[in-house]
Amino acid sequence: MTAASRKLRLIVLCPHFEPDIAPTGVVMTRIVRELAARGHELHVVTSLPWYRKHRVESGWTGALWRVEKTAWGSISRVQPFAARDKKSLLRRALSFVLFSCFVGLRALLVGGVRRRFDGVLAMSPPLTLGLIGWHTRLFRGGKLVFNIQDVFPDAAVETGAIRNRRVIAAARWLERVSYQRSDSVVLLSDDLANNIQTKLDQKHHRRVKVIPNFVDTKAIVPMSRLTNYRSELGIDDSVVVMYAGNVGFSQSLELMIEAAKALPRITFVINGEGAARSSLQSMAEGLTNIKFGDYQDPERLAEVLATGDLHVVPLRRGLGAVSVPSKTYSILAAGRPILAAIDPDTEVPRILATAKAGICVEPDDPRAFVSAVSKMVGDLRSLQEMGDRGRVWVQGHASAESVAQRYEALYLR
Repeated sequence: MTAASRKLRLIVLCPHFEPDIAPTGVVMTRIVRELAARGHELHVVTSLPWYRKHRVESGWTGALWRVEKTAWGSISRVQPFAARDKKSLLRRALSFVLFSCFVGLRALLVGGVRRRFDGVLAMSPPLTLGLIGWHTRLFRGGKLVFNIQDVFPDAAVETGAIRNRRVIAAARWLERVSYQRSDSVVLLSDDLANNIQTKLDQKHHRRVKVIPNFVDTKAIVPMSRLTNYRSELGIDDSVVVMYAGNVGFSQSLELMIEAAKALPRITFVINGEGAARSSLQSMAEGLTNIKFGDYQDPERLAEVLATGDLHVVPLRRGLGAVSVPSKTYSILAAGRPILAAIDPDTEVPRILATAKAGICVEPDDPRAFVSAVSKMVGDLRSLQEMGDRGRVWVQGHASAESVAQRYEALYLR
């Protein structure tokens, strides 16, 4: 790995970090490790691992925070104050605020209280880490780069999770102020960047940057479809259509249930956990061709992805322009094709069209979804060719080194 022209000292504020398995944690872990490989010093402030069961994991309890030294700096993990009731907006908002305040306090202490830094890298969601990043920059120095994985509150408004006008207004104010206080606002696609620019004065547009997430193509490689995980799920060598990721209400996973009903000879797998899983399991009662799998350790990601012959990336209507599921890159790295049920002319459909690695249908349309599944699994050779092309595309467009260099440049310019 090529070293940077100047060693940077950075503070990283994020909601999750390894060994937590949340998608945003996987993304930030990769960014940090790649920047560290380029010779930079990084001090991460994040939560104690809690994403898997929505509570702090065994072995990490009993402390408000823990600090560990690393070869490249340190990791400070604080209490996430996770809300047990995922559907309670008030409790989730309160947990975000408490967590963010603790992150802000720890960020003032990392690397030595009097030490100055070259910058802060903060991640949203939660949106509150934007202002915490600005607060940290005021005391520790440098530039603030604000990484946006999902545009909030847009996604919450689109799904109906937030309806109160006052809450929406307050969230939009916090969003706008956070962007204005940042030196750079990093989005994953042109769609997301355009969304943010419409909320800012023209003079602030230049700080909006597009840097896609990257995937570790050395860790996630194509594997045989006949995996050990397939056996653990009780699946033979039949064709598997898989969704792997957060099982939430924004993913429109009812489409998988409808497809399982219409295509009884195909095996469907919903792999992951989240607020919508229990209701989906109730909907799937009596269906023998749909399986539910739990989260697996990150080391098994390539194996889990290899288990599916076709992967599904769904988002409810209106969310394609405010979210780019990071699983897209991982699936392509695993050499598997994608069926996306997402708003047309947004980032994921454009990736699939460019890479020729899958098909996109209208979101929330069971008939179109079932038809696409039936057509795609009916030509296994075509599925393999799509997967091969996706692997080639992701190696050339989402490499870890190129993405890390672009983050690095935001602090060096």
